[in-house]
Amino acid sequence: MPLPRRRHLALPVAVLAAAGVVTAIPSTATAAEFAPVTASFGKPTGPVVTGQFLSYNDFHGAIDPPTGSGAVVNASGTSTPAGGVEYLATTLKRLRAGGKHTITAGAGDLIGATPLVSAAFHDEPTIELMNQIGLQVSSVGNHEFDEGVDELIRIQRGGCHPVDGCQDGDPYRGAKFTYLAANTIDKRTKLPILPPVDIRFVDGVPVGFIGMTLEGTPGIVNPAGITEVTFTDEVETANKWSGVLKRLGVRAQVLLLHEGGTQAAAGPTPGVSDCTGFTGPLVPIVAGLNPEINVVISGHTHRFYSCKLPNSTGADTVVTSAGANGQLVTDIDYTLDRRTGRFTGVTAKNVIVENGVPDGDGGWRRDAAGNFLRNPDTVDAAAKKVADKYRTAVAPIANRLVGSISADITRTATPAGESPLGDVIADAQLAYTDAQIALMNPGGIRADLDADQSSGGEAYGQVTYGEAFTVQPFNNLVVTQSFTGAQLKNVLEQQFPGFGGQTTQRILQVSAGLTYTWSASAPAGAKVGALALNGTPIDPAASYLVTTNDFLANGGDGFSNLTVGTGRVTAPGFDVDALVAYLAGGPIPPGPADRISTTS
Repeated sequence: MPLPRRRHLALPVAVLAAAGVVTAIPSTATAAEFAPVTASFGKPTGPVVTGQFLSYNDFHGAIDPPTGSGAVVNASGTSTPAGGVEYLATTLKRLRAGGKHTITAGAGDLIGATPLVSAAFHDEPTIELMNQIGLQVSSVGNHEFDEGVDELIRIQRGGCHPVDGCQDGDPYRGAKFTYLAANTIDKRTKLPILPPVDIRFVDGVPVGFIGMTLEGTPGIVNPAGITEVTFTDEVETANKWSGVLKRLGVRAQVLLLHEGGTQAAAGPTPGVSDCTGFTGPLVPIVAGLNPEINVVISGHTHRFYSCKLPNSTGADTVVTSAGANGQLVTDIDYTLDRRTGRFTGVTAKNVIVENGVPDGDGGWRRDAAGNFLRNPDTVDAAAKKVADKYRTAVAPIANRLVGSISADITRTATPAGESPLGDVIADAQLAYTDAQIALMNPGGIRADLDADQSSGGEAYGQVTYGEAFTVQPFNNLVVTQSFTGAQLKNVLEQQFPGFGGQTTQRILQVSAGLTYTWSASAPAGAKVGALALNGTPIDPAASYLVTTNDFLANGGDGFSNLTVGTGRVTAPGFDVDALVAYLAGGPIPPGPADRISTTS
């Protein structure tokens, strides 16, 4: 079904400034029946307009249906196989079929940290598919900056990659949807790098979208790609542009925000449209928002929820998130007062993008290997055609066997913050270089290695290049630097808030031979003890060769103490090459996860 045509205005800040408006700024049926959240914003004063927002977030190039432990949505005590772009397209078409005025929106991280089928082509396949399935407007997320600001602008506007060209043989024409980046400010011009707002007209009534990423983006992307921009406060920026929209006569406003929260576990698992024990950075952000912003479509935390949270006046704001990887779609119905232009009511629920074949007993059919069968009756042929083009192109690389593992190797961390897969990746980088120690950021580990996962027909324990790449999809460089023992201890102290400007606890994964303990009750800067290498205490005055990826070496994840290293040497290839080389010596067992311990 073709999307309804409508007028819209993507308003770059320069246009608004020139107009004198602004100055520069420094499933199955059961899946669709989860209880919605409903908010009322007053009785209409005249005729109303009925409309619909469909939204999703954190797609991360998940063109293929997820596999392994991520293959299902666990909610309300049930597990439902979900995801895959051809199933996402079908779900969107089904939800649009009611004849409402529909706007499809995103909340960032559509690209970045993507599987090989997208990453091999600089995420152009994902953008082409977002165009094809009808996305119209999206905020940027932190991962939109993985390859830097210039690459993000190319992704929006089109053109071949400056180094690799147009690898699929076709011109890249850019995103047909509008990326919004209200709080990503060019240091030179003092203006947003992309439009801050977008205005869509619903049966003649304007609806304004403000889009932004989290203010903390600089701490979680490679600093090398964002040296020319700053990221401003979410509340101040949202309210600034809310005021601009209001002065333009736009009183129905939606914030697309790549920041989120999470539900507390309740019973078996929270429902996809629940808001149980909701916490996170999104709560104080919403509490500071102007009352004109009645809907916040959020992301970043990869959690699902539909909430009502109080804004700056204490009134309700509907706040949603559709999990991640295209496994859910948020369906938001609303009414607009034609006379005042304001929302009068909003109802939101999450719908699972089911891809499985029901077994008739309330479960899902599987093949002999235990993998879920995909339902051919719910495949969107047009989306599949585009996806298959890239699947075919990348298959010889993705399906190449590179090594083996003896059992599942997971990212699940111990109470001390260490994971079996973190150990393996750190060991791989140590083996790849001449260093004595290797450190790995946990946020860079994007998937488990499942011994029984089969994407290309491989046997138990065999690992393909595509599976390895899904674990480490960033193409970070592997660098080795020299640190004194005292500097190394400062790096480890910076894992905890309150030291060296760190605001979030992030436990680095460590290679074999390095051991230490940490105490949560100790003061900042003195949490790490018993630091040793191969049983010998680290000498504060001695020098040690330490390998990390360049994201960390450049100060990513708040580890500014890793920028003081000297004698930087860059290994050939990327971090995934180190993992592949290590897996070739398999079968590799799970890491012991016993190198880091905690004390009282």
